[in-house]
Amino acid sequence: MLELEDALKKCVERVARFRRQHQRIGEQNTKAGLIESVIGALGWDLFDPDEVHREYRRRGPDNPVDYALLLLRTPRLFIEAKGLGENLDDPRWANQTISYAAVAGVEWVALTDGAEWRIYNAHAPVPIEHKLFRAVRIEEGLDDAVDLLSLLSKGNMRDNRIEELWKGYFVDRQVHGELLELFGDGEPAAELVAMLDRRLPRLSRDEVRSSLIRARATFDFPSSAAPTKVSPVPVTEPVHVVRPSATPTVPQQLTPPGSAKGRPLKRPVTSAERALKVIDLIRAGRLRPGSKLYGKYLGKQYVAEVLIDGSIRYEGRVLGSPSAAGEAVKIDVYGSSITATRRATDGLDFWSAEDARAGDMVTLKEIRRRVATEGEA
Repeated sequence: MLELEDALKKCVERVARFRRQHQRIGEQNTKAGLIESVIGALGWDLFDPDEVHREYRRRGPDNPVDYALLLLRTPRLFIEAKGLGENLDDPRWANQTISYAAVAGVEWVALTDGAEWRIYNAHAPVPIEHKLFRAVRIEEGLDDAVDLLSLLSKGNMRDNRIEELWKGYFVDRQVHGELLELFGDGEPAAELVAMLDRRLPRLSRDEVRSSLIRARATFDFPSSAAPTKVSPVPVTEPVHVVRPSATPTVPQQLTPPGSAKGRPLKRPVTSAERALKVIDLIRAGRLRPGSKLYGKYLGKQYVAEVLIDGSIRYEGRVLGSPSAAGEAVKIDVYGSSITATRRATDGLDFWSAEDARAGDMVTLKEIRRRVATEGEA
């Protein structure tokens, strides 16, 4: 869509200029200068209120939606606009529009400040924080923005193209989450161990379990039709499993034909590493009290805080370890009825923080490895 690409290029130039000049242009100027040109390039008639209805209200007393895009006078997409630079992470903006769309029978919602676009499925039978379908920042990837926003064109909305992609994505995301739980770090799922034990009669169950602990797996859900670079949920990672080789100098990588190159060999954890606690990382000057911890789970980022005694504060609760904090995240997602297998978390891999000495953002497990290596030296 050349017209859309040209419109987005102009938006990128304007956004860069506004940022250089430290201009806050406000919501109305954002609409006029950044958003409406994109709507027009998508084939919607900006001058026909039967297609593009500004300040749309389903009923008189309702709060208006900035734009409703209509087919046959029926709303198909709501667009909520914010001024350039507004915090789109504020849950109020998405929540109020998604809730209104659900009541109005409108499935698709876009939230944008002109520089970033987030697309939600208001009818998805999941908590509101999981209704996000795709997001893209036009400054970071023009091709990605064209791929995503073209799904909102008048022709594609008429053909319901976005619905086709959503169905596959929605299923893949759920399957991906379960696969990560089965093959994730920490204690392997009992049902997986049992299945492999049956299929590998020459191995003992303990050998199978130990192998699964060493294994790393990621999963790919390729789709030639869907944009693959703009999803906020990492469901399109390449499949590979790597295990420590019997001969450490010759890493063994078990990678299916046609898949991406495997990750580096997973390094065995030494007893010196296992003996280190969070408080030891603080004493070593690698982790500062008050540092933020960041963990991503099912595409959403969670934040916790390191306390001076090595405990972790998450959502106002003080927890004794990173693993307990990671489990608290999963309980918040799934509820108190979560299974033990799903709840189990290797907190040192789950949470990342800034290494206070090196200045980079890495997992707590990597910081622990560095501290242990210094001790060996």
